[in-house]
Amino acid sequence: MKITAIRTLSLSRAHEPERQWQSATFHVPKADCSICIIETDEGLQGIAEPCAYGVPPDIAARIEQLKPGLIGRDPRDEDLIPANEAVRANDIANAGLNCALWDLRGKIAGRPTAELLAEEGQQPLRRLRLYASSGVGYDWDDHPESVVEEAIGYAEEGLTAYKMRLGTHWAWSNVTVDRFLTLARQVHEAVGDRMDLALDGNCRLSVEEALPIAEALEDMGWAWFEEPVERVPADYARLNEAVSIPVTGGEPFTTWAQFEPFMAVGAFGVVQPDAGVCGIDFCMQVGRKAHADYGGIPLIPHNWHNGLMTMANAHMVAALPGIDGRESLPGKAASGMLELNMRQGPLQWEILREKPAIEDGYLILPDAPGLGVELADDIETRFPYIEGPWGTPIQR
Repeated sequence: MKITAIRTLSLSRAHEPERQWQSATFHVPKADCSICIIETDEGLQGIAEPCAYGVPPDIAARIEQLKPGLIGRDPRDEDLIPANEAVRANDIANAGLNCALWDLRGKIAGRPTAELLAEEGQQPLRRLRLYASSGVGYDWDDHPESVVEEAIGYAEEGLTAYKMRLGTHWAWSNVTVDRFLTLARQVHEAVGDRMDLALDGNCRLSVEEALPIAEALEDMGWAWFEEPVERVPADYARLNEAVSIPVTGGEPFTTWAQFEPFMAVGAFGVVQPDAGVCGIDFCMQVGRKAHADYGGIPLIPHNWHNGLMTMANAHMVAALPGIDGRESLPGKAASGMLELNMRQGPLQWEILREKPAIEDGYLILPDAPGLGVELADDIETRFPYIEGPWGTPIQR
């Protein structure tokens, strides 16, 4: 079998006013998507979604540069994709190709990708617990309690875990740690008996702000505290040692050289690479090292964009070491969890011919070969790319 063609789609959908969201100092008016397609001489096609943070037209241009080294090759060859270089635009393009190859390899073998990724004798998960990832729409100047209402809504939909953020820029509204924790406690009181809760700091806090927040989250029994401060290994290690709940991170990392300084000092209680950013192969490498060499640290990936990327991350998570069974179980920062972006809108799943089943807060992996999904027929017509950045600065 030979690769005969590679193409990349750049897609967008403008958010309706009620779907637009803001966080920190930026406003998001649209959803973007990049899709990589690998064709073969036997009619099989591999598809994947590189992270749109790489900017879809830039991803397409980089993949175009890589095509000459791939056309005519066997998609099962292990040396097709260049090594990641800790350069975001380069490595996200690599990730798209890597994930598309794993979809194609599953189709060639007639088996779900997770079965190919799993160790010999390991039974991959068939159901993965989703956590609702949002908390990005609330404004400290305008009804910040909307984040509480949002959490209640997701609990009523049957989701069993929820991750929130810090809201709009604190300095605009004189937000203090105490004021934030008052709101976090309201979220906990509203849904804490039904949902595991987590907080994403998006690297916005100082260590002095993050420490009392971490201690309060620990007292409430939250599941984890994600990227609380700027990415400095010693600061993460200090926070991770100070509390029993995991301090987590690593979502932009694409090489072990980036992860290793954090792992060496015990900075992460959960690692969070993203197959759409660094590729399935590298995620598996991180997951295996974290499990075998660092005391069984779980991997719960970053997964912020659309449904095709969700499926790549799902198959990767389903095959991680230490997982053996039919579904992931409830529990704080448990293996087998997967982020689900709640603010992406219709683009998220309508790029696919059929949305995979989600039941009682669990994603059900399809039995079909590869990633188990196919592209909808009309996505380029329905979702033409909208030029411009995914987020625009807010001025106050």
